[in-house]
Amino acid sequence: MTILYAERVGQQLGNLITNEPLIYERSNGVVYARYRDPPHNKIPRWVIGGDPGAVAREQGTLLQYGDWQDLCNLCEENETLKKLMDKLITTYWIVKEKK
Repeated sequence: MTILYAERVGQQLGNLITNEPLIYERSNGVVYARYRDPPHNKIPRWVIGGDPGAVAREQGTLLQYGDWQDLCNLCEENETLKKLMDKLITTYWIVKEKK
C-alpha cells in the first residue's frame, strides 16, 4: 500500500484535499487513487494512470489509438472490412457536418 499526502502533490495532481493521505490501487492494468481516512474515504476512487489500453477501456473509450491503427492496417488486407470502414467513414463525416 502506498500512502501519499495531497499537500506535497496537490499542484501536480489537481484538486486534492490538503493533508489527506491517498491509497493507490492497481487493478486490471489501471492505477486508481482514493482517500484513506474518513469522511473522505467515501469518495469513490478515481483513475490516475496505468496501461493505456486498460485506462481507455475503464473510461469507456471504444478504441485506443493502437487498436485503430491495427484496424486500418487490417482493412488493407480484407475487402469486406475495407467496405465497412468506407461506410463508417462516410457516416462519420455526415454526422460531423450536422453538428
